Amino acid sequence: MEREENVEDRKELYHYQKDDIDAIFEKFEGKPNNFHLLYQLPTGGGKTVIFSEIARRYIEKYQRKVLVLTHRIELSKQTSQMLKSFGVKNTIIDSNVKDLPENNDYSCYVAMVETLNNRLKDKKFHMDYVGLVIVDEAHYNSFRKLFTYFKNSLFLGVTATPLSSNIELPMYETYSELIVGEPIQSLINKGFLANAQMFGYDVELTSLKLGINGDYTVSSSDELYSRTAMQDLLLQSYVSRAQGKKTLIFNNGINTSLYVYETFRAAGLPIKHLDNKTPEMERKKILSWFKKTPDAILTSVSILTTGFDEPTVEAIILNRATRSLTLYFQMIGRGSRKLPHKDIFTVIDLGNNAQRFGLWSDPVDWQYIFRHPEQFLENIRTDAEIESYHTYSMPDEVREKFAKSTDISFDVEEEFRLAAEQRHKPKAVIDKSIQQHAVMCIENADSVPEARKLARLLDPDIEYRVKQYAKLLAKTTKNYREWLIEDYKNRLGVMIGSMFYKYHSDE
Repeated sequence: MEREENVEDRKELYHYQKDDIDAIFEKFEGKPNNFHLLYQLPTGGGKTVIFSEIARRYIEKYQRKVLVLTHRIELSKQTSQMLKSFGVKNTIIDSNVKDLPENNDYSCYVAMVETLNNRLKDKKFHMDYVGLVIVDEAHYNSFRKLFTYFKNSLFLGVTATPLSSNIELPMYETYSELIVGEPIQSLINKGFLANAQMFGYDVELTSLKLGINGDYTVSSSDELYSRTAMQDLLLQSYVSRAQGKKTLIFNNGINTSLYVYETFRAAGLPIKHLDNKTPEMERKKILSWFKKTPDAILTSVSILTTGFDEPTVEAIILNRATRSLTLYFQMIGRGSRKLPHKDIFTVIDLGNNAQRFGLWSDPVDWQYIFRHPEQFLENIRTDAEIESYHTYSMPDEVREKFAKSTDISFDVEEEFRLAAEQRHKPKAVIDKSIQQHAVMCIENADSVPEARKLARLLDPDIEYRVKQYAKLLAKTTKNYREWLIEDYKNRLGVMIGSMFYKYHSDE
């Protein structure tokens, strides 16, 4: 896997990168040795390039050593290569390094958190002579355990999303200040990032459960996204929006991803599945296949969100919901690499994520999120609130099946008001809705079985109408709503049978 960067291995820097580097050095001027600074820059903005130049300049200016911390071995190797291209003599501290004399030839070290922590804990070597510690992907909390060993070092944390992965350990407790880099929209306008064309489908997520980490549990996600209706929606949305494009599908559970793999394979589409249990050799083979196959589809679980870069990705499908802003940006960022023939990429959102966080390129107040993460997280829209704004619009291909029906709309709210005015019971609204649906099926079919087959296409419309109706009833339980939907479908089938011959004999 290659490091995600929008900038090739080279020493020349863009204007915004130079400006940010100058701003970072200005912040360091006159600050105490243990000053902690955080720097935000979107995925694809060239974070590794920027901190490699910072390392080079810091070593040259202060004649002190630099340590770069990463949380994945792939990132360590890629970072080391980038530093070398900037003329920074560095070495990777991996499990093979047992000893580290202070007066060695290296001016910079690259280390994984766990390996370095073990060495320092075992007092195998000391690193209190390091002047600057750079923390890549600083929103991860695993880095904090090392801070105690570097009480006299400057710290620079680098991240695309300055929001801690653990709400109990907010970033403002670790870093004194935040510098915000160029926003996504500006990087798009200046030609550094591809633009996202986003397509959202309203999905009902109320069956999802939140885990202790504040995000949806894998088990409840697997249960929802493995359903036939969700698999059908995924396949339909891919065919209509992304077919033929190199596509990454992100899922929340391995079971879901395997279902996706089977669904797409059965449809004759070129797809492979990848998760953190895939053996290293097989993983390499799959990624090589993905790289060289123009219309390849890769379905995965959490493994390709950081450190993975395949610039030729043209479509991203979020086949999951998340309440993690970081994950939302990471997933979409995998498609944002700009190429000479690629100015735009497709994002299909099947988890109401854009309704939760805004569009990928929308402005974000990172200073507010950094200073007030608790308030930000509390104010994320709930699924119930998001879904209260959902409206059903019949897809064109379904509408064609009901071509003989001139009016397919039904205003539940207005009908509810009329029923109350005429002192009818609320269920009169449902009766009227069923009758309209029955007529739609009958007038577009030549037989009862055909009409009942058409009725199945109305399931999303039925669920939407019943949801609207239940909302107007005020207090209703989930079980009651589910019963209402089943009862509606049964009654619709019965009504089609009883009305069909009368309707056609009257014609």
